[in-house]
Amino acid sequence: MYEDEVLATHRQEVRRGTVVLACLLTLAQPNYGYALLESLERAGFPVDANTLYPLLRRLEKQGLLSSEWNTDEARPRKFYATSPDGAALAELLYRDWVDIDRSLRTLKGTT
Repeated sequence: MYEDEVLATHRQEVRRGTVVLACLLTLAQPNYGYALLESLERAGFPVDANTLYPLLRRLEKQGLLSSEWNTDEARPRKFYATSPDGAALAELLYRDWVDIDRSLRTLKGTT
């Protein structure tokens, strides 16, 4: 069997390509960063905060997310939501993921 470190590295590589899609899909409903971390964790996409927050800023800069500060509570929170461009990209990436899944199942012989 593979060493834990080797397995962890390869798992990280596979997940790295899916975090953007997971964020875009999850943020179809607006949410703030920490709650997004928890939602992703519950869905099986554990992401480190040091990875997520720069990703959110990058996606926002690319126009794939919009954001708005909520100052109604004692602690202001920045809420993110998938923009229309982000939703369109999520749909394309999701279709790509389905195609990749289908191809891998074919290679494994489990179609």
